Amino acid sequence: MDVAKTPSSAKAMIVAGVMSGTSADGVDVAICRVSVGRNGVAPVKVLGHSRFAYGKKLRAMVLAAAGGTKMSAAKLAQLSWKLGEEYAACVEKAAKEHKLKPELVAVHGQTILHDADEGMTWQIGEAAVIAERLRLPVVSDFRPADMAAGGQGAPLVPMLDWYLFRHETKNRLLLNLGGIANVTALPAGGCVDDAMAFDTGPANMVIDAVMQRLYKREYDGSGRTAARGKVLEDVVRKMRATKYFNAKPPKSCGREEFGEAFVDKLIALCEKADAEKEDIVATATALTVETIVDAYSKFCWPHLGQVAPGAKATEMFVAGGGAKNKTLMRGLAEKFGALGVKVATTESAGLAVEAKEAAAFALLGWLTWHGLPGNVPSATGAKRAVVLGKVSYGG
Repeated sequence: MDVAKTPSSAKAMIVAGVMSGTSADGVDVAICRVSVGRNGVAPVKVLGHSRFAYGKKLRAMVLAAAGGTKMSAAKLAQLSWKLGEEYAACVEKAAKEHKLKPELVAVHGQTILHDADEGMTWQIGEAAVIAERLRLPVVSDFRPADMAAGGQGAPLVPMLDWYLFRHETKNRLLLNLGGIANVTALPAGGCVDDAMAFDTGPANMVIDAVMQRLYKREYDGSGRTAARGKVLEDVVRKMRATKYFNAKPPKSCGREEFGEAFVDKLIALCEKADAEKEDIVATATALTVETIVDAYSKFCWPHLGQVAPGAKATEMFVAGGGAKNKTLMRGLAEKFGALGVKVATTESAGLAVEAKEAAAFALLGWLTWHGLPGNVPSATGAKRAVVLGKVSYGG
């Protein structure tokens, strides 16, 4: 796959990337400059980043739809149009806040279904509404093209990872801790086709669900609740036996695998062991750490060793809301440190932890606008590189 081939008509653009993840807690807008360099697309530069929380009623509707609650076609359509209005308003606010004028908008949309085994995915948020409100072209619905080509439709962030973080002598791991955790492994000196990327399992999703059930709180702040609890290692071991964790990449997941039923099982096992509430949160947090480390040991490290046996070091950069959870980050640093992997957040590389995924879709939107492929087949399992998304014109 040659990512360096760009058409002569390609130009630098200011693109607003819009991301709302599986945690369904709000919207990130990263307004970026995507340029054309001698070797193709130059690294994306984030010019401004803003985060907007969903209103309580809208979030409840999103969680109900994503959680499989029965909803009429009319209600789902209403939600999609409401989200279109929400995304448009967020881009408008971010542009005003940072005094920037986007030329293109790239919207991931809100995932309410992702079942790669059945070859289907659904992200909602009416793009025509966004295009009309902003009077700008909008690229949306990125995942189906990859799935139609035989891929998982995820992860799609590896293209940004490769452009921003590849290194000639060091292996790089890019870990994103959203609702779901996904990792990109970039072998030292490798090309984009050498990248391995996949969803490791839940990041914040299970922790958040436990907090909502036990404490009526949306999430565990900086990990203070988990820090007070005791990890039930036997429960972690039993939950790690879940089939998904041992499946080989390419693979992707969502609420279908780690939603209500998974949380029910975790809490039941903890309560059977007479756990305190904070112990359950600590156990859910440890499960995220252990499954990420397992994924690295089983899949990433063998791949890195095969492609780049002479790498000088392996470094990990963490992004996503989970990067602010100190207990989660401390667990990752300890476990990976023991494996000789240095852990830092993307902040150390100049990229805000909550801006990365939105920035990735800004890049993907730019690629689509110029007729260039945005998926990485070695990551998604697609048969070929394809142009992603659909364009709504808002002029």
